Amino acid sequence: MLNKDFLIHLEFEISNALENASEKDKRSYWCDGILMPDLEDDYSQKTINDKRKIALRAVIPKGQYKNKDYWWDLVLKFGKYSLRRYAKGKSLEDCVPNSENADWIELDVENKTIEVQLK
Repeated sequence: MLNKDFLIHLEFEISNALENASEKDKRSYWCDGILMPDLEDDYSQKTINDKRKIALRAVIPKGQYKNKDYWWDLVLKFGKYSLRRYAKGKSLEDCVPNSENADWIELDVENKTIEVQLK
């Protein structure tokens, strides 16, 4: 289920994973919030099942907010496990990969996009 609790959990796990990233350039970024899309149809069970992803908005600052333009497009990709849980209306918190590394997160600094792969 995509709700405030899940988004807060995801925000912290992204931040922890980026802090532990093996790629040094990822370590200076963190997540400071995730926003849902405006239209409920964008995250309906049918839409998620068909597209297997959802477009969100993430706040990804670097350093101490030196760059004022820190809003990024976030693509949340669903794996088999998270699709099943979402279809049943269950929590997705355990679908977030381990934050000991950031290999489930793709940062595109130039285009200000972040892709996150759930289990």
